[in-house]
Amino acid sequence: MSISVTLDRAGAWFLESGIQEPLGGVARYYRADLGENRLVSTEITGYSISTYVYLHQLRGSPGYLDAAQRAARFLVRTAWNSEWRTIPFEYAPDSADEALAYFFDLGIIARGLLSLWRVTRQPELLETARAAGEAMARDFPAHSAGGYHPIIRLPAKDPLPGDDRWSRQPGCYQLKAALAWHDLFEATGEQAFRDRFGAALASALGSYQQFLPGSTNPERVMDRLHPFCYFLEGILPCVSEPACANAMRYGLDVAPRYLRDIAPTFVRSDVYAQILRARLFADRAGVAPLDRLAASEEAEALLRFQASALDIRQHGGFLFGRRGAGLLPHVNPVSAAFAVQALSMWDQFRRGTPADAYPSLI
Repeated sequence: MSISVTLDRAGAWFLESGIQEPLGGVARYYRADLGENRLVSTEITGYSISTYVYLHQLRGSPGYLDAAQRAARFLVRTAWNSEWRTIPFEYAPDSADEALAYFFDLGIIARGLLSLWRVTRQPELLETARAAGEAMARDFPAHSAGGYHPIIRLPAKDPLPGDDRWSRQPGCYQLKAALAWHDLFEATGEQAFRDRFGAALASALGSYQQFLPGSTNPERVMDRLHPFCYFLEGILPCVSEPACANAMRYGLDVAPRYLRDIAPTFVRSDVYAQILRARLFADRAGVAPLDRLAASEEAEALLRFQASALDIRQHGGFLFGRRGAGLLPHVNPVSAAFAVQALSMWDQFRRGTPADAYPSLI
């Protein structure tokens, strides 16, 4: 099957599967074994806006732009909490669970809104992205630990105690969320956003070599490859600078080795996609020549995670991962988004056309 067909099937899944709920928000994933969506995630909705915009630019279908507009309206007009001046991480208005906000999620939301703003120039998109960027700086500083608290409780905005999970600790992976500040500087010219990104970059460059393996449990190391790749994505705007170029080359040496070693036991599809994207971005920047054999193997492995089923809620989506010989039943929008971009970039490279540049990063 051609990559073009693969991309069209994935695009149809984003539009027709029901992963985007009627209000415009996008569910965290679809549980194929249970036949149901998980709750709407504001982070995943932000990622989906970037994906819809990317697919619109790739394929030209107005349906993608319409879906992006619906998702953005949900974030701007429904999910944004004007009293708390932030966006909670899940949208569940009737839930009795504790309300939380995530530093990382706000960065992804801001970047999603900005991706659509660059196409439509609708003022409310930029205004909400700016407000999300301000909330990141205002509500999450971790002065004693360096960096930013990953999670705060609402409405008090006190930090949630950490544990041994990477998502509950500060770390170099937060640089991907800090890309929102880089992009807000590009959009507004406000120096404060540039300074915040610069400080986050310096902090991440000082700590990234301690992130892996982070555990003696191979499955947990696989899980940590995902955020480590977020760090590699976070350095893309300045990847040609010496310290960032060295970090990218280090990452493209270390991460694929862990991936190959652990994959027979447990593997995440998004890690294949993230490493392939990083290779292609680095090659375009002239930082690390593409290992064509490794890239081809990663693309082939990634293609095997696309669901083929009679059920429209699965068909064309990408499954989260595989444990042993068994695919896991989670049809995941982020896995699909990263796969769409990685496979599209790989196809561009093979055709000899220019690969995507940083601003298109999902």
